[in-house]
Amino acid sequence: ALGRRVLCGTERATVRYVGSVPPTAGIWLGVEWDDPQRGKHDGTYEGTQYFKCRHPRGGSFIRPNKANFGVDFLTAIKDRYGLNVEQDVQHGTEDTLVFGKKTVEFVGMDSIAEQQRQVQLNQLVDISVRECAVSHAGQKEEISRTCANIRHINLSKNLISSWETVTAIASQVQNLETLNISENKMKFPSTSTSVSSVFSKLRILALNQTEITWTEVLLCAPGWPALEELYLTSNNITVLERPDNVLQTLKLLDLSDNQLLDGNQLHLIAHLPRLEQLILRNTGISSIHFPDAGFGCKTKMFPSLKGLAINDNKISQWSSINELDKLPSLRSLQCHNNPLMDTEKNPETLRQLIIAKISQLEILNKSEILPAERKGAELDYRKIFGNDWLAAGGNWNPEKNKPSEEFLAAHPRYPSLCLKYGAPEEGELKGRQPLTLKNQLLTLTIKCPEKPEQKPVERKLPESMTIQRVKGLLYRLLKIPGSELKLSYESSKLEGKEVELDNDLKPLQFYSIENGDCVLVRW
Repeated sequence: ALGRRVLCGTERATVRYVGSVPPTAGIWLGVEWDDPQRGKHDGTYEGTQYFKCRHPRGGSFIRPNKANFGVDFLTAIKDRYGLNVEQDVQHGTEDTLVFGKKTVEFVGMDSIAEQQRQVQLNQLVDISVRECAVSHAGQKEEISRTCANIRHINLSKNLISSWETVTAIASQVQNLETLNISENKMKFPSTSTSVSSVFSKLRILALNQTEITWTEVLLCAPGWPALEELYLTSNNITVLERPDNVLQTLKLLDLSDNQLLDGNQLHLIAHLPRLEQLILRNTGISSIHFPDAGFGCKTKMFPSLKGLAINDNKISQWSSINELDKLPSLRSLQCHNNPLMDTEKNPETLRQLIIAKISQLEILNKSEILPAERKGAELDYRKIFGNDWLAAGGNWNPEKNKPSEEFLAAHPRYPSLCLKYGAPEEGELKGRQPLTLKNQLLTLTIKCPEKPEQKPVERKLPESMTIQRVKGLLYRLLKIPGSELKLSYESSKLEGKEVELDNDLKPLQFYSIENGDCVLVRW
């Protein structure tokens, strides 16, 4: 029983000791609680240490009859989906029918009901037995005999204590494609598992909060020859190792909420050939670097990576954003809640800088980058840093154009932007600051075309003001909730046309509104 997972009331624990505890009589279970606040000691009682706990007050002794050791997989399915024979007996089944004064008894109703249950079980494809106290597989071949069509299983937050139990269940599910065994604290193999057909069709595997290490992942991985998505959040994984001849089919890897030793750990998984999505939220990384590629070059690392999530980390330098331009396939980036985000007061300016620095990005923080937005961001970037470029040795004459290494390290895309749009002209650099990088005021007329009693008003608004904030201003003017307002604008340059202002999160400048334009308000 050592290592078994048990349930006591609503609290989960792991059995660390089975035996007597003098001077009391009888058998006791020494358990380590998942919630250490539930415990009383560290496994020591009356000066004798019976077991060890990670927390000084994480242990207790309980009687075996107070512990729920769980049920088998098939029993949990029947209980969850109302197909349990014992429940039918408990609630009673009507095997008689009354015609007038005569009572007719139906013979064989039990066998018919059982056949119906078997049919229903065989029709199940997607199974969820989350929090059903599943602890073991049950009788051999019983699952395959009764649930032949299962493809997706959610076994999260149960009482599974070892990978062997998972294998025993999966070995009876021939076409298993998705498996979620998160929130089960269990023991994993300490030696490499042999290649078998148990998980031959498995595509998606979730092992969140299972206390698995990266070494154990690699030891189990030979048994996952077709795996495409692997979720490993909240497992205290700190160091990675290079996967040799395993996980080569992986397209998505989620390592969120694991405090990695440093950003260099990423180099160890950088050569997974098919990896398209890498999720690294709250992993403690403070920098990203691809040392195999110089300024303006593409790295050989992460060759297929399209989406990267680095939210909630410690990235504080623009150099890490510059490095992301080296990824050859990157199209989507999430980077909220990093210290870097505090370097610019205007979030729209921050967005423009990131767009300009990463050439192939199409989606930033879940918001699509339209061609016009990219062009504006790149032109502005080229202007705003034009004087720095000149001071660092940049020149309109190609033969004299030799910007310093320091400038190229800070602005590796600048040469390519000059090739794309031409070097910034002297007149541009002496003029006003680029529009999207400076808080310019727009003089706009606000009209309510369907409410003639409302007189047009003129307002000066920052072009960085979002449509949502404009609606807030209009609420104060018109006393109409922003959710009911529909905005558009017309310009002398677009005679006869109205442009809808349909995205509350976008600023006025996104829609190319200029001085003198007219904002139309309807509700």
